[in-house]
Amino acid sequence: MSPNVPVLLIIDYNLSRIAEVFRMRNYAHVRWGAETWLIRSNPQALDLSISDAVFDVDPLSADFVERAIESLGPHASRISAGLVFSDNAVASGAALLERLGLPVDDASKALSAFDKYVYRTHETAQRSTLEGMGVLVPDFSAIHCVEDVLRFADRHRQGFVIKPMCEGNNRGVVLVGSGDDPASAFCEVAPYVEKGVLAEQLIPYRREFSHDGLGSLTFITEKISADGRYPVEIAQVLPARLNDRERQTLLATGEQINHLIGQARGPFHNEIKLNEDGTRAAVVEPNRRPAGMKIWSLARWVYGLDLFETWIDSVFGVDVPAALNAPTCTAATIMLGVPRDMDFEPHDITTDHHPFTYALLASATLHGLNHKELVAYEFTWLGLEKRHIRRVPRDNSDFAAQVCIVLHVDRVDIRDVIQTLREQWLMELARLLPGQSQRIAS
Repeated sequence: MSPNVPVLLIIDYNLSRIAEVFRMRNYAHVRWGAETWLIRSNPQALDLSISDAVFDVDPLSADFVERAIESLGPHASRISAGLVFSDNAVASGAALLERLGLPVDDASKALSAFDKYVYRTHETAQRSTLEGMGVLVPDFSAIHCVEDVLRFADRHRQGFVIKPMCEGNNRGVVLVGSGDDPASAFCEVAPYVEKGVLAEQLIPYRREFSHDGLGSLTFITEKISADGRYPVEIAQVLPARLNDRERQTLLATGEQINHLIGQARGPFHNEIKLNEDGTRAAVVEPNRRPAGMKIWSLARWVYGLDLFETWIDSVFGVDVPAALNAPTCTAATIMLGVPRDMDFEPHDITTDHHPFTYALLASATLHGLNHKELVAYEFTWLGLEKRHIRRVPRDNSDFAAQVCIVLHVDRVDIRDVIQTLREQWLMELARLLPGQSQRIAS
């Protein structure tokens, strides 16, 4: 620690976002001459490699603010700016920044952006206002035992969703359709019951989007999810395909969400479903943090604005731009799976040939694109250790890799490219894994 330099405090982060923390730390140093300090539970050596100081405090502990103040000690007065970078810390982190006298979104409403039950409770209290705007407010119930599920199933014979109250990355989300066994679904979410499980009326709208942004800066991202029992996100597309009516419905719904969760100056990622004619919407869940799945990276390529840099500038007192530039391309983040249920690690591919290189080339050829028109960025293996991955993903852990693509022409729909690329990836992965192609063919 250097006693005469400003400090940026980052409160918690998910390990999948370590590269983003590192980028923010470097930008804060170059732009603001600031050190970056981290607060997180059980920090590792890796945390110190991406920051200048680390404080071991659990953001989920009931006395987080007091323990954090105690850990910071006399150094707290040096903190010039702060931001909260995880769902776990959204409420306690905002409370800490308020205690430190730093600008932050309303801590008293922040729990609604973390606990899905709390959000639905606050949403229901505003039912008349929301329904008057065309926002469906779904029925919901806390689930403590299988009998709770059976009672909820009796009320919603056309289907419902069971999910953890405080869990991200689609973990534990189970769609219970008409004719499915509710008791079996409860068994799948049983590991989450201790920390809270929620049943929700099935939202009857098929299309899903996210209302993303920072402060008053807003854009709409289109989500592509898997069909069936486990509605896992398989791609995010920016910009979303929308007409004026659809855009206005989503923006108005997103503004109401931000009001309920106390967001005004910081980041948000609100997941919203939209009906077919674009006049009605329903909230899947709110978030008071940057979007995952590299959506802010997509925004950088599409709009030419680095939102992570803009976020840091804003907490140091710089106004967020009033509007985004016009989009210059289309971009997507794509989740890549495995050809069958299998134990997998990248080192299983014994050849020097990378399966994604072949998949990208084959996809470009099939759509008549050249290497300047379809470009891939930020391919990432989602784990280097051997682990079991399901062919039909149940959550985001059931993918082998993730990649971002940018399409610089409009004669091809990027959604068609996504489908082709995921298919070609599975074919190439099967071909390059020793003995796998024969087993799949059989």
